[in-house]
Amino acid sequence: MPLSDSVKTEIQQTYRDVLSGKGIRARYGQRLMIAEIARYMGGITANDGERTSPPASCVVEAGTGTGKTLAYLIAAIPVARALGKKLVISTATVALQDQIVHKDLPDLKHHSSLDFSWTLAKGRGRYLCLSRLEGRLHEEGIGDSESMPLFLVDTARDDEPGTRQFFEDMLARYGSQEWDGDRDHWPSQIPDDTWRQVTTDHRQCTNRHCSYFDSCAFFEARKGLEDADIIVANHDLVLADLALGGGAILPEPENALFIFDEAHHLPDKALNHFAASVPLNSTRQWLKQLSQALSKIPPFLTPGTQAAKTVDKISAAAREVDGILTQLYDEAEQNTDWAFSEERKSAQWRYPDGELPDALAELAKSAQLATAALVRQLGVLVDELQKAFDDKREHDVDRQTAEAWFPLMGGFHSRSEDQLRLWVAWCEKQGGDNDDKSRKRRGPPSARWSVRQRWEHAEEITLYSSPVLADSLLYTRLWSRVFGAILTSATLTALGSFDRLQSRAGLPEASRFLVVPSSFRYGEMATVEVPEMPALPTDVEAFTEALVARLPDLWSGVKATLVLFTSRRMMSTVRDRLAPEYPELITTQDDMAKGEVLKRHCQRVDEGRASVLFGVASFAEGIDLPGRYLDHVVITRLPFSVPDDPIDASLAEWVTSRGGNPFMEITVPDASIKLVQAVGRLLRTESDTGRVTILDRRIVSRRYGQLLLDALPPFRRVIQR
Repeated sequence: MPLSDSVKTEIQQTYRDVLSGKGIRARYGQRLMIAEIARYMGGITANDGERTSPPASCVVEAGTGTGKTLAYLIAAIPVARALGKKLVISTATVALQDQIVHKDLPDLKHHSSLDFSWTLAKGRGRYLCLSRLEGRLHEEGIGDSESMPLFLVDTARDDEPGTRQFFEDMLARYGSQEWDGDRDHWPSQIPDDTWRQVTTDHRQCTNRHCSYFDSCAFFEARKGLEDADIIVANHDLVLADLALGGGAILPEPENALFIFDEAHHLPDKALNHFAASVPLNSTRQWLKQLSQALSKIPPFLTPGTQAAKTVDKISAAAREVDGILTQLYDEAEQNTDWAFSEERKSAQWRYPDGELPDALAELAKSAQLATAALVRQLGVLVDELQKAFDDKREHDVDRQTAEAWFPLMGGFHSRSEDQLRLWVAWCEKQGGDNDDKSRKRRGPPSARWSVRQRWEHAEEITLYSSPVLADSLLYTRLWSRVFGAILTSATLTALGSFDRLQSRAGLPEASRFLVVPSSFRYGEMATVEVPEMPALPTDVEAFTEALVARLPDLWSGVKATLVLFTSRRMMSTVRDRLAPEYPELITTQDDMAKGEVLKRHCQRVDEGRASVLFGVASFAEGIDLPGRYLDHVVITRLPFSVPDDPIDASLAEWVTSRGGNPFMEITVPDASIKLVQAVGRLLRTESDTGRVTILDRRIVSRRYGQLLLDALPPFRRVIQR
């Protein structure tokens, strides 16, 4: 429905107030973005709050310096309130999530008359579980405690430094409110294996029945979720909620306006979320731990009860699964053409068109049936244990037993469900007839592959499955349901088109697309240079020699340089060759934690010393070094995807089967986005200057190179022919 005059006035007045309050001038691109989002939301028709217009999204590419966060907040908050809808802002990174919650929203409220409330939403696994922490400390002090079942799976290693002291410090800081229980707010990085011991998931949590419920970090963080006008979430949490049907954690899509910031990550996040894997030997080890737990629980259960009978059924199902996994391992090991390289201790095998060999397919069917039985029986036991928390009913299990065993059995149940996902995916038919017409009509089959790893004293084979495109998943679960959706990022187009995003994300046909012009004067602020090089990256040895010879000239006389590689191996090789001649100058992103690397770099620059950063993919997108902290970005080679990625290979296979050219349809557009992101590290504010040097001559010697060059910001070009 068209926006009312009062809403339009509120948006315009808010923008004027913010500009005046912050003492900044209006930006053309920012105004365009505000207007586009407002027009889009005003075009949504509804009846009694239910959308009646066709599914549609609003997609806005807005480069660095646009002020896109402020733009979408100013446009969306008044409209969401007028429509009576929740506003859900989803980011790809914790850093941006925290920035919106702690800086952007308070800033907007301070400088405007808008009245709104907000809250932060993260998954349960980001928060401390006091029950797990208390049990972990109790186990440290009393080795034979009856609470041991909680930690059969998560026993700490003896060689972890200061384990008990660390957990005691964690408890003390939470108790004194010095820490809020959020993993991301702990002063240092907590290793995954340590954090797993003190957090929980929805299967292991007893919710209101937990004795720590009133002081639970997760539920404390969620208190404002129902009352807040704005919920700041992340892509992973949105996808987790959609997998549960939508509305389980976040508002139902039908009753919310969603803004996806860093939206270019959404398709890949969706693929990761709906992928599945089973490590065969690790799963057998897990089944052994399940058997150990099952052998300890009978004394706590009354013989003849549903719970006691179910324990025997779980044991039988677990033995059957274990036997099938043994057969699967032998079959995969003996009848797969594994190709190990000298440098890597792993080998990968992808099943063309997702078609499994007959023997593996039959074993996968058996594994699906047996694992489904295990999931079912574990679910029965978990339900029986959960009944004990209801004080208003009689039950066969006492509460003390339930408190000790429910989290552990819930964890086993959750893990068995994860494994069942892989077997279901491996047993799904890959769709339709195999004639040319049906192959062109349907989407690509799922990617299925196996990885074999070797260590000094052990081996593992892991089986994988993943959708190749997230288009249908996102359309059916999100775009077709959501009241309204806005997607924004600095890099949404590939080679000047939104086609790649629209196909990967399954965006509705009625969606609106806009590229906001940048406020940067690119031609005056920076150059992109392609110097002569004696070798191409395809000749790895010669190209490495050329890099070693050329890089010192490129960083000479420059205070702050970022050199981006596409492989860690080449980065390390070049660093090892150059570091002795340039002591303390070079820091790689693997030398220390990311924050420390950037802090050390900035300190050197502040002290008037030169600093050179070596990085790979995560530094090509995820760092912000404004002003004097970055003068020169050196791109060693074009960021083409690794050719052995099984999902990319499966997509390329499908494109080829449809008569397409996977290199031009997939590889080049993907590389274009990554190249634009890498180049985007240079200019972060309107006063920045510098240069980009591309050392991969394919950008001028190959036909596709011109497409990649033209997709870059309009820097002044200096190309040596």
